Amino acid sequence: MKLRTAAGIILGTVMGLAFGVVAFTFVYAKGASYLTNDSAACANCHIMREQYDGWINSSHRSVASCNDCHTPDGLIPKYWSKAQNGFWHSFYFTTGNHPDPIRINERNRRITEDACRKCHADIVHGIEGVGRGDAPGNRASCLHCHRSVGHLH
Repeated sequence: MKLRTAAGIILGTVMGLAFGVVAFTFVYAKGASYLTNDSAACANCHIMREQYDGWINSSHRSVASCNDCHTPDGLIPKYWSKAQNGFWHSFYFTTGNHPDPIRINERNRRITEDACRKCHADIVHGIEGVGRGDAPGNRASCLHCHRSVGHLH
């Protein structure tokens, strides 16, 4: 009987913790808003306020949401990327261990580069490697020259 009681306590504790994390995520942290395509959700966390305000004042505001530039195509890749970013953003924000100013990581840089290339394919195709002496397969970085387009740095 004691084994059943201990197992019940452990199961109850695990379920309580899981419920607490879900409640915190979806109530206090407005977790459901991250499942939408609303760019305002990106500013739920005040650390992203500067980036959101920059986007509001940028030329891309009328043609692209945060998700258009910062998540890959496809339902599963999009929400997998959002889950990864949400976890790490929450982790770094909670621990206070985030760079100031905030910086894009390499995985997200590739996603953003791909988004630039998709929307501006005709332009990219016309200039890729022209006059740059790049080896075949090397790509110019859109963000290297145009880093202020989406966020007005």
